[in-house]
Amino acid sequence: MSASRRSGTTDELGPQEPERDGSDLLAALLDGMDAALCAFDADGVVTHWNREAERILGWSAEEAVGRHGFAGWAVRTADAEEVESRLMSVMHAPGRQVNEFALLTKDGGRVLVRTQSAAVRGPDGKPAGVYCAFSEVHAQIDLERSIALSEALLEDASWGVVLVDADLRPAVVNAHAARALGIGRTAVLGRPLGELLAQGVEELESALTHVLAEGAPPAPAEMWVSVRTPEGEKRRCWRSGFLRLSSPLAEEPVPLGVGWLFQDVTESKQSEQEASQLRFRANQLHRAARAAAECEDPAEAAVVHLDFSLAGFADHALIDRVSGGAMPDGEGTVRLVRVAATPSGAPGPSLPADGRAGLPVRYAEGHPALQCVERIGPVRASAGASDPEQIREWAIARQWPADAVHALCAVLRSRGRTLGVVTFLRGASRTQFERADAMYAEDVGVRIAALLDLAEERRERD
Repeated sequence: MSASRRSGTTDELGPQEPERDGSDLLAALLDGMDAALCAFDADGVVTHWNREAERILGWSAEEAVGRHGFAGWAVRTADAEEVESRLMSVMHAPGRQVNEFALLTKDGGRVLVRTQSAAVRGPDGKPAGVYCAFSEVHAQIDLERSIALSEALLEDASWGVVLVDADLRPAVVNAHAARALGIGRTAVLGRPLGELLAQGVEELESALTHVLAEGAPPAPAEMWVSVRTPEGEKRRCWRSGFLRLSSPLAEEPVPLGVGWLFQDVTESKQSEQEASQLRFRANQLHRAARAAAECEDPAEAAVVHLDFSLAGFADHALIDRVSGGAMPDGEGTVRLVRVAATPSGAPGPSLPADGRAGLPVRYAEGHPALQCVERIGPVRASAGASDPEQIREWAIARQWPADAVHALCAVLRSRGRTLGVVTFLRGASRTQFERADAMYAEDVGVRIAALLDLAEERRERD
């Protein structure tokens, strides 16, 4: 007697017992199921009891089958009548009923279970018994919580959730992630990550592959990516965490993919970088002031300031002074004379030039340096080309080093007069100058202008 009771030729749930092989097959099926199963005939006698029911309550099939209800063994006497009434009432009701009961284990413990019961009909269509499946409530609650958590992550989470399959393609995407990727939730499914991201794909795929092979990293990782959107590429920083997903049904762990959770931290990272950049630049200006204080010649001190300002900011720099020393605003033709410049083609300190005897730099009309003097404000310029030869021609035409791609000109002003221009140049490996860069260049220009003005005064006294 394994999972059901046999008595002669009469089955408790029907007028005829199936063939022995069929009964054994039924018992094997019941015993192999993960849910606890039991059944009662029309009189409330237990007719079936599988192994999962035995595991939960501790009563074997031999001990359970043949008992009348749960009274006196699987439920407290005080609760027996109510439990039996609620279980057997399904015989005269349509559909299934769900109940929660406190049952007794064989060792005297109590287990709260959730039951799903339904009526069993005989060949004549009349109720012949009750079928009942039950499970521990905490297991059911855990399952419901898992489902609720999954649904919340995929619908309401304020961070991106992407389930990536073993082929590194999105299989499930929540609404937040779809918005971050700039594409619909269904449109992203099954597509290679390279079609969604313009930059950062290699780093992301490397992380996913590592998680599949080795497991999740100990801490979140910050990744800079460029997302393809209808408006163009957008640079974003995502703080990402990864979880390896394995099948809970397999005896050996079978990887199903990777759970990728990410949060956009672009604004905070940019703020951190800007703050760090400001601290570094302020420190450079402080160091430049200390080094310049050791110089006897103010013109030499101005060149020292130029060298310190280059660190982490630009590749080349040069100073052009207004011919004649200074010019009032809006008066005369602008003519500039080279005062100092970094060496072209090789690293090294800026080299001063003889600004008093030098010839004017032959800048063409509309040159950024001339515009800077005329506007009395910073001017940014960029080659705007990808061909190396075109970039070279652009730089040489403006009398800058051939590897210059981006330029920033800041006016040199002292005591209400325009003294000249300081120009910073970047190569192809650096980004264009931004507004914050222009503010820094103006700060450097104020210091250089004051030193050049002081040098001019000394020359006039001498």
